[in-house]
Amino acid sequence: MSRNQTSGHIFGHQTGTNAHRCGSTPGVSKENVPQKKKQRFHFDLWLCLTVQNWILDFGRPIVMIILPLEWFPLNKPSAGDYFHMAYNVITPFLMLKLIERSPRVLSRTAVYLCIITFVMGASIHLVGDSINHRLMLSGYQLHLSVRENPIIKDLKPASLIDSFELLYYYDEHLGHLMWYIPFFIILFIYFTGCFSSGEEQKKVPLAGWLLLGPSALYYWYLVTEGQITELFLLTFVAMVAMVIFQHHKGLGPDSNGLFLFYSFSVTVLLVALWVAYLWNDPVLRNKYPGLIYVPEPWSYYTLHIKKSH
Repeated sequence: MSRNQTSGHIFGHQTGTNAHRCGSTPGVSKENVPQKKKQRFHFDLWLCLTVQNWILDFGRPIVMIILPLEWFPLNKPSAGDYFHMAYNVITPFLMLKLIERSPRVLSRTAVYLCIITFVMGASIHLVGDSINHRLMLSGYQLHLSVRENPIIKDLKPASLIDSFELLYYYDEHLGHLMWYIPFFIILFIYFTGCFSSGEEQKKVPLAGWLLLGPSALYYWYLVTEGQITELFLLTFVAMVAMVIFQHHKGLGPDSNGLFLFYSFSVTVLLVALWVAYLWNDPVLRNKYPGLIYVPEPWSYYTLHIKKSH
């Protein structure tokens, strides 16, 4: 066999092989094309978020009050501090898992920056809140400002009061902003991907309705105790605007989007009822001046409940 014939034979074999591969490509591609799956209700994630929020965040100051002081000396972390540490790890993990399940591809850069800022802000709050709790055990009254507190205003030298005000700023302002702004940004980013044209996906299952009350009640605590009413309302308004925008495109929130939207809607109602209930309280009015008056539940506790026991 000549060299040309051999080359032609090999070339023809390769061509036939390539042709066979090309002919099989459409079939392979068709199998590998990702199909848009029906978006199911993320009961496991919403349940974990709700339970750990109630235990590790809301339950944090309660466990510090209930457990004997002898178990956790004032110069060591308290049980609530360990709860806070667990919250700072578990919550960002669950939110990352929630983002992973979004049917829409979301910006990883934005999500990562939010998670990093969230952890940093929650960690700042951990330190400030830990010291703040020890001050409460020494007689600090949450319904009074730093300088008005009896155990603070007589400190010598007077410059120590400035240090406690700085601590209060880190705890109640900077820590809260760095904690809650990325928290609500992530929830809103996730919400933007929760829209569908399928009617069967636009229903909240029974499990979602059972979680709705505890979820909304926790958000009420988050908004009032965290003093983030403006941030929460801004997020809710953005969600309403997104619903209207998507409605014009023929899309509506799926079961997960509806659960989040309904939770925020009930939270707005609970905050309004809370403000109406304490509208004429002169002490809390003095503690929370300004256009938006939303008292903290723990300030209400030290003012009206703790004194009666």
